Amino acid sequence: MDLLAKKPLGQLKAEAETSLLKRSLGPWNLTALGIGAIIGTGIFVLTGTTAAVNAGPAIVLSMIISAIGCVFAGLCYAEFASMVPVAGSAYTYAYATMGELIAWIIGWDLILEYALAISTVAVGWSGYLVSFMHNLGIDIPMAWASAPTNLPAALIVLVVTGLLVIGIRESANTNTALVFIKIAVLIVFIVAGAGYVRWANLTPFVPPNTGHFGEFGWSGVLRGAGIMFFAFIGFDAVSTAAQEAKNPARDMPTGILLSLGICTVLYIGVAIVLMGIVPYSSLNVPDPLAIGIDATGLTWLSPVVKIAALFGLFSTMVVNFIGQTRVFFSMSRDGLLPPMFARVHPRFRTPHVSTMITGLLIAIAAGVTPITVLSQLVSMGTFLAFVLVSLGIIVLRRTAPDWPRPFRTPAVPLVPILGAVFCIAQMISLPHTTWIRLVVWLVVGLVVYFAYGRVRASQKRSALGRVTSAART
Repeated sequence: MDLLAKKPLGQLKAEAETSLLKRSLGPWNLTALGIGAIIGTGIFVLTGTTAAVNAGPAIVLSMIISAIGCVFAGLCYAEFASMVPVAGSAYTYAYATMGELIAWIIGWDLILEYALAISTVAVGWSGYLVSFMHNLGIDIPMAWASAPTNLPAALIVLVVTGLLVIGIRESANTNTALVFIKIAVLIVFIVAGAGYVRWANLTPFVPPNTGHFGEFGWSGVLRGAGIMFFAFIGFDAVSTAAQEAKNPARDMPTGILLSLGICTVLYIGVAIVLMGIVPYSSLNVPDPLAIGIDATGLTWLSPVVKIAALFGLFSTMVVNFIGQTRVFFSMSRDGLLPPMFARVHPRFRTPHVSTMITGLLIAIAAGVTPITVLSQLVSMGTFLAFVLVSLGIIVLRRTAPDWPRPFRTPAVPLVPILGAVFCIAQMISLPHTTWIRLVVWLVVGLVVYFAYGRVRASQKRSALGRVTSAART
C-alpha cells in the first residue's frame, strides 16, 4: 500500500549528493544554529512565567527533566542525521523507517511546531521591545503590542522572512554573531547577579501544590518540564539543515549534542540566579531577566540584557524559520505538497516561495495569538515528533542493520525507549485543551493528505521508477 511506502535509503543518499541547496555550514555554524534556536524565548521569557505559574524554584528540575529527554532524543537524531544527511529532519527519518503515512503525520506536525515556535519567539521579542522602548521614554500602547494586535511581533517575522530569502550563508553568519552576543550577556547576568542571590527566595524549592494539577508541587514540576521542553528543541533545527552542511556525517551529531549541552548549563545557571534575586511569584512578566537585574540596582545592565534579548530572540526566529522552510522543501520534493514549496531561487539558491508564504502566515499567527497557547502547542507537537524519531531508530536497526552509521546511538533499544518515555510523560502533563488543538490540526492534515498528497506522491514515485528502469536498460 502507498500508505506504507518507504523511501529507500539509497534514494536519500542520492538526494543529498544532488541537492540544489548550497553546502556552506561547518560544525560551528551548526552548533550556533542549535544554540540560536535553544537560547530564545525559553530563557528570556518562559523561565520566569513558568516558575511563577507552575513550578517555582523547582523550574530547575523541570529543565533537567526536559534536557534529559532531549539528550535521549538528540542521540537518536544524531544517528539519523549522520545516516540520512538530507533536509527534512524527523519527517525524512520517518519516511525511511515507518512509511509515507507516518512521515506525513510527522511532517504536518513539524509544520505546526516550527510555525508556532517562530510565532512564540516573536511574541517574546515584542515584550522585550516594549520594555526597552519604555526605558528610552517611548511607550508603545499595549493595544498594539499584545494579542490580538501584536504589531511588533508580526513585523519582526516579516524582517526575518526577508533575511532568509537572501540566503542561508548570510543568515547563518548573522546567527553566529548574535549567538556570541547573547551567550556573553547571559554569562554576565549569571556572574553579576550571583552576588545578589538571597537563598530565602529559593525556599521552599518545590512549593506546595495549590490543589490543581500543574500548579506547583511535583505535578507543577512535570507541567513545567512539558512547557520548558519548548526551550530545548532547537537541536531539531540543526538536523533540518543537513543538506547545507559541508560534512553532515561528522558535523551534524556535533552540532546537535554540543548545542544541547551548552544551553542546558546556561539555562540552569540563569534560572537559579534569577529566582535567587527575585521571588518567583514576581516573574510572570514579559521581561523577567530585566526585572531581575533591576532588583539588583545594576541599572546599567538592564538595557544591555534587553538588547541582548532582542538580538537573541531574533536569531532564534532565524533558525526556526530555516527548519520550517526546509521541511516544506522536503515534503514538496516528495510530492506531498505542491511543487512551489520546493522551488529554489536561481540566484540565492534558497526556497524563496515557501519562505515568503510561511512568513506571511507566521506573522499573522504571532500578531493574534497569546504566548502561552503558542508555547504549549509547540511542545506538544515536538513531543510527538521526538517519540516517533526515537522509535524509528529501533525500527531501522532491524530493517537496515548494515547501513553505514558514522554516529551510532548508544545502548539501543534502551536510549530510544527512554527518549520516548520521557516525551510521553511530559505530553501527559500538558492541558487537555492543547491535546484537542493538536488532534484538530492532525485531522486537517489527514484530509489534505488523502485529498492531495497521497495521490501526487504515488505519481511521483511511479515516474521515478520509470526513469530508473529506463536508465538501467
